[in-house]
Amino acid sequence: MPKTLLARTIALLSLALSLVLAGFVGWTLLRAPDDRTAVRAGAGAAAIGGPFTLTDQHGERRTEKDFAGQFKLIYFGFTYCPDICPTELQTMSAALKSLEESQGSAAEQVTPIFITIDPERDTVEQMRAYAAHFHPRLVALTGTEAEIASVAKAYRVYYARVEDESADYYMMDHSSIIYLMGPDGEFLTHFGAGTSADQMAESIEQYL
Repeated sequence: MPKTLLARTIALLSLALSLVLAGFVGWTLLRAPDDRTAVRAGAGAAAIGGPFTLTDQHGERRTEKDFAGQFKLIYFGFTYCPDICPTELQTMSAALKSLEESQGSAAEQVTPIFITIDPERDTVEQMRAYAAHFHPRLVALTGTEAEIASVAKAYRVYYARVEDESADYYMMDHSSIIYLMGPDGEFLTHFGAGTSADQMAESIEQYL
């Protein structure tokens, strides 16, 4: 096997293992007695979420105040992700489509948000092109390294750059959790990898 291909294969295997471990850590930190049951701050839940200032796929500066009064379905990932990120975003999109069919205009209360953890490559233009593959209301957010680090810390998101021997190639190791945030910004529940679109829609529907 060529040296570069071997290095990339090792990097991908390392990423897959790290995602499993990160997902388990996230599940341990966040899980409620029932993962699809509301977990509110007053009931001893971990503090998740907070203020942020980022840039959307149209170049507009956005803060958490722009989404006040809305439910937010938030996922952290990166556009160069080979499979996990697009799979989770497709699940989010399918869940919202299901809600639109069952709840009509009430589903518009839920805003899907994708936040990159790879701001070096995920420019405004890159995010705009990527977001077009998913739900039409998806808000894709990027920012500076410091801005991304701040919002990731607020949501307890783990991420790290995984280097390859090739100077222009790297992957991002990160936790894979979809958060459901309430209209006033409170953490309601989360969805781990493997949650189906139907399960997600059913859980969100309880809050509408």
